[in-house]
Amino acid sequence: MADEDADYLAKSPRAGRMGAAAEYLIAATCILATRGELNVSTSLVDDEGVDLVFHRRGTSRTLAVQVKARMSDGKMVHEKELCVAFVRSQTFRPRSDLDLLFAVIDPQVGALRIAWLIPSKEFAAMEPPLDSHRRFRFSASMKTGSRDQWVRFRLSPDQLADRILQRLGQLEERERPE
Repeated sequence: MADEDADYLAKSPRAGRMGAAAEYLIAATCILATRGELNVSTSLVDDEGVDLVFHRRGTSRTLAVQVKARMSDGKMVHEKELCVAFVRSQTFRPRSDLDLLFAVIDPQVGALRIAWLIPSKEFAAMEPPLDSHRRFRFSASMKTGSRDQWVRFRLSPDQLADRILQRLGQLEERERPE
């Protein structure tokens, strides 16, 4: 059995449910925050690392997003105020219309607490370290005043939908002929 198959099988059903719930929470939050200007689609099969696909009403441009959610009561988040997540290098293919969203969710109230939205090409250019399973390791501080390499991508919950609209605008501008 390949390592990636073992990783997938080792994941608990609860983790899968919590991850799916976090994705739907993020999607709903963005739709509501933009009063329906954003729409979101989900993948039937997640074999390309895309969990959510955002588009602005009235346009055809899309932004694919891979979501990596952590719960605020998890050990690293709760005790060290760190959001740590992994991106599989075997399936990660940076492109202009793919962003990574690392999110901390408060499961007690069902709300987004903090997030980092990173264009995949910028993530790759920052050369995050690989772990022993050949996964890129993302580790960002949640502390106020942090100066880690990810701080410029950090967003409060009320900033996320606007940043996604910005990213869609950037992608639309690149498509326009001059």
